[in-house]
Amino acid sequence: MNLILMGLPGAGKGTQAEKIVDEFHIPHISTGDMFRAAIKDETQLGIKAKSFMDKGELVPDEVTIGIVRERIEKEDCIKGFLLDGFPRTVPQAEALDHMLNEMNRKIDFVIHIDVDKDILLQRLTGRRICKQCGATYHLIFNPPTSVGECDKCGGELYQRADDNEETVNTRLEVNIKQTKPLMDYYGSQDILRTINGEQEISNVFSDIEQLLGGLKR
Repeated sequence: MNLILMGLPGAGKGTQAEKIVDEFHIPHISTGDMFRAAIKDETQLGIKAKSFMDKGELVPDEVTIGIVRERIEKEDCIKGFLLDGFPRTVPQAEALDHMLNEMNRKIDFVIHIDVDKDILLQRLTGRRICKQCGATYHLIFNPPTSVGECDKCGGELYQRADDNEETVNTRLEVNIKQTKPLMDYYGSQDILRTINGEQEISNVFSDIEQLLGGLKR
């Protein structure tokens, strides 16, 4: 099974990716991991990607898609893969389709974990960190016993600057704008499947399992 996982920050993509990998025994391929591996292995494309990254420039699509191809051609992807963080744009999605077509493969499903923006704001702005020991809490899901105080060391809890509501809201808006064309693209191919990410984690995965059951070999 060849899958793409989509979802806004805070939707629980990472948690579900782990569960999919464990259950269906396919590799989780994230953009960051791919680039790091290609650079570490000093592949021709990895060296090229590093030259752009060192200059603070975006890696061109043709280099990125080449690195994706190198990764997908590895032995552990024979039974399938789970792409996460790629594609990010419609041109990348088109290039991926073209590449997979050349390899006589295709994307089976694009799984979109859907969570209302207000709930995501609540999830993402609730994190608090201890100034002394670095312990992490969440005001809703994992609150400290005493308000503003670390259970472990009594240190003061603080909110990271990038966890404040204005910053998080901007990040979500940017992501929504970026992902809409992709969702339209895959929706038109009838391979986009939306999963309710507002349920309990186990229920979200049950829905994914049900979706993928027919693909299991």
